[in-house]
Amino acid sequence: MFADVPATVEIRNEARVHLWYEQKFGVRCAPHPSTEAAIDSFAATTCCVGIRAEPGQRWRVYAPHGLADVFGLVVRPNPLLAPGHVYETKTARWREQWPALTVLPWPTSPDRRE
Repeated sequence: MFADVPATVEIRNEARVHLWYEQKFGVRCAPHPSTEAAIDSFAATTCCVGIRAEPGQRWRVYAPHGLADVFGLVVRPNPLLAPGHVYETKTARWREQWPALTVLPWPTSPDRRE
């Protein structure tokens, strides 16, 4: 479907994340009641973007934190679900691919996941 797109397109089944998340990341993840709820839990707010084709071929964009960071190449942490080490691992990999990224640090206050 995406063979002619000059980028890697990843498709994920967020409905099954709760089945393996705790074993992989050490944090319990309740089943997501919606695609939007799954997107809200991504480790970086910059990644909290979803696009859906609706009936009539209308496109719906879900970006609860806006798109300014996406276009500004800023990665901002989202400590809602993921622990800090998940964010650090992801951002290290992203920096290798996109050296121009500005990666903001994971919050260290006691109310955030370390």
